[in-house]
Amino acid sequence: MNVEKLKKSIGLFISLSDEEWQQVFNAFRMETLKKNNYFLTEGQVCKSIAYVNFGMLIYFKSLTNSDEMTTDFAFEGDWVTDNHSRLNSSPSLLNIKAIEDTELLVLTSKNLSALYDNIPKTERLGRILIEQAFIKVTQQNIDLQVLSAKEHYVKLLEQQPEVFQKIPLYHIANYLGINPKSLSRIRNEILTNK
Repeated sequence: MNVEKLKKSIGLFISLSDEEWQQVFNAFRMETLKKNNYFLTEGQVCKSIAYVNFGMLIYFKSLTNSDEMTTDFAFEGDWVTDNHSRLNSSPSLLNIKAIEDTELLVLTSKNLSALYDNIPKTERLGRILIEQAFIKVTQQNIDLQVLSAKEHYVKLLEQQPEVFQKIPLYHIANYLGINPKSLSRIRNEILTNK
């Protein structure tokens, strides 16, 4: 199991001894998802968090008309989970699916709790990850309410250019709450005005 990226990510927030690192690494398990396989499905209670070692995932909600509403993306170096489901032990309202072959380092909630007990510094990491997730969700909600589709597109392009290099356009359009034709029109407008 390659843990170098995970170590670098965690090391941004806390410093651990060699023995503590070993305990952390032992708490994770590697999971490989093939393209279109799920980390989490709607109705399932989320019982883990995962670090994306490589690959990409999308968060989406299934709609009654068989459509999907893309709500977020996860790339290499991101953490994935459904905090609402995990923290409340409630059925998830979302799906988390790999859109290419993906390797995750998975930490169950039980192992996370054990790390908190055995290495109190890891609670700081947990707090920071929850705070980052909260800030991201809050900003997404504000953006959806106050930005036009074009403004939302430009902001996404500026803040997460990898989305446009790696995610199929229909997922991007779906995430922005517009149809693919509107996305093409916005992209053409931006290219024409450069």
